[in-house]
Amino acid sequence: MSDFAAQKLTADHLRRQAYLYVRQSTYRQVSENQESTRRQYALRDRATALGWPAESIVVIDSDLGHSGASAVGRPGFQRLVADVGMGRVGIVLGLEVSRLARSSADWARLLEICALTETLLLDEDGLYDPANFNDRLLLGLKGTMSEAELHFLKARMRGGLLNKARRGELRTILPVGLVYAPDGRVVLEPDQQVQQAIRCLFATFRRTGSALATVRAFHSQNLTFPRRIRKGPHKGELRWAPLSQGLVLDVLHNPRYAGAFFFGRRRWRRTPGGQCRTTLLPRQEWIALFPGAHPGYISWSEYEEHLRRLEANITPRPDHPGSSPPREGPALLQGLALCGRCGAKMTVEYLKQTSRMRPRYVCARERRIRGGPLCQCIPGTDVDAAVGALMIEAFAPLALEVALGVQQELEARSAEVDRLRRQQVDRMRYAAELAQRRYMSVDPTNRLVAAQLETEWNESLAALRTAEEEYHIQRQADRLTIGDEQKAQVLALATDFPQLWNDPRTVPRDRKRLLRLLVEDVTLLRGTEIAAHVRFKGGALHTLTLPMPLAAPQRYRTSDAVVQEIDRLLNEHTEPQTAEILNAKGLRSGYQGRFTAIKVHRIAQQYGLQTRYQRLRHRGLLRLEEFAAECGVNPATVRRWYRHGKVKGHLYNGRGSQLFEHPGPELSRTRNRRSTAATAPQPEICTPLC
Repeated sequence: MSDFAAQKLTADHLRRQAYLYVRQSTYRQVSENQESTRRQYALRDRATALGWPAESIVVIDSDLGHSGASAVGRPGFQRLVADVGMGRVGIVLGLEVSRLARSSADWARLLEICALTETLLLDEDGLYDPANFNDRLLLGLKGTMSEAELHFLKARMRGGLLNKARRGELRTILPVGLVYAPDGRVVLEPDQQVQQAIRCLFATFRRTGSALATVRAFHSQNLTFPRRIRKGPHKGELRWAPLSQGLVLDVLHNPRYAGAFFFGRRRWRRTPGGQCRTTLLPRQEWIALFPGAHPGYISWSEYEEHLRRLEANITPRPDHPGSSPPREGPALLQGLALCGRCGAKMTVEYLKQTSRMRPRYVCARERRIRGGPLCQCIPGTDVDAAVGALMIEAFAPLALEVALGVQQELEARSAEVDRLRRQQVDRMRYAAELAQRRYMSVDPTNRLVAAQLETEWNESLAALRTAEEEYHIQRQADRLTIGDEQKAQVLALATDFPQLWNDPRTVPRDRKRLLRLLVEDVTLLRGTEIAAHVRFKGGALHTLTLPMPLAAPQRYRTSDAVVQEIDRLLNEHTEPQTAEILNAKGLRSGYQGRFTAIKVHRIAQQYGLQTRYQRLRHRGLLRLEEFAAECGVNPATVRRWYRHGKVKGHLYNGRGSQLFEHPGPELSRTRNRRSTAATAPQPEICTPLC
């Protein structure tokens, strides 16, 4: 030890422990570059030579196989920094600065803590005291050079990789369904079941139009999808599992399935916490893209069409305009309505009236951007009805062709799903036969191995039996689904399409999906009338002109004919009787509801009609008390006369209340007789004298 080094080393340093930090960047370096590891462990002899006993030397080698680019994920380095900060360490030994840290921030932090705790640093070149300015300057330069060295290494490796990528020759990880041939070409997976499953996924998405609907279709058919294990002891093996929405989106967004080579679709950035953040880049920023580089499952035009459909399925937002997918709700033009004034997408609002939801199309662009008034607000009930009628008219010539196409698609879909299930059973059968061959080839006396292989054989046979049972059950269900009755229903679409469209049991989402097969968008403009410009998929334009909908008081006003009929019926009938007669005739109120006594009474009040009671009083009919006073009898006597038919009464409400016609001469004589008897002098009664 030199005199200069002896001046730095003190007894206080020797009372503390010596920490030897050992690190290799990758596990491959640990296994192949063992000489570097030996050199690092040999630094214990340097610590012993400086005066530290063997029991005071702590070796930290838990970071073998970890990169020094960051302190995150290196528990050994974190322990070293913590113990240095606690003042337990007298010296830190490392082969070179790059072994301790390749990050200037981590290296500077370690130097700062070592200077505060008077901890020394040692490498192959010498002994350093971070509290000394010259040593601190030298160590800082070494740290900067170590970080720069890492940058140069990465730049050289990255440059070669990018050159190969720009030529389309870089070997990247292929998605399931594509493999590398022995000569390096990209070819389709030789496994026919894998190919069929991927083609079924694309066909199902084209039919359903959404990733979630594709997942539901696979699950309803009990179909699985292949996955390639990327790491672990089973790396490279193929596994079959239920389909998920994330996997569907990955397949649809991957240009490899369209036969295109690409590179640089994502950008990785390291966060302050040491995690990697991935950012998807737009296509114009990709490093390389070569369509038609190898065979694919779909064409490039189909791939772009899939992306457009996925983009259209996103719910429109202020920062993401677009047509939303068909959803619940009766608004037929949801996602298709355009404002005829500003050209923006119109949103849908629903107004609940009684038990019905009435849509209206609203353009709130001015309100959203500038806080102004609504651009347009158009009631949607009449517009939807007119567009629906146009849809029926346009669909009628294509009904037979579409019905035949639907029938062929159902049959083809059933055959494709049956082929996938049969291939899955064949795979299970192959696994069972392989397990049998392995069991039959083992030495019978080796019972430990034979018992395990026998168990695997039995498990394979049980899985095969379950797969065969499910296959037969699903095949029988498909036969029932695509039977003669189902074919007849499909062909009936050619003649019953209007009935199907207007059927209340038809889900609004299905109507919207049918409409989107023919219509691109509908531009609405409100003036003295409502103009709806319907643009079809082929570019044809059809304009519908609709009258402005009436205001609520006018729309729900009871017709004059019904009011006149109520006026006529009230002459001879009570309000409940009038309601029953109107309902029997099929007449309806302004709200298209059945009549009740209360509705009849309200209509009479609204239109100034006399009530049944007023009409009878106008004809001179008497109340019960008035009739009893007229006849000079008790009201109970009048009721008895009414029951015996001596008095004629008329009902004027639903509670049985009556008004009576004037009494006849006979009943009037009864009153006169009673009056005469009441006023005649009474004979005197003579009391005999005793």
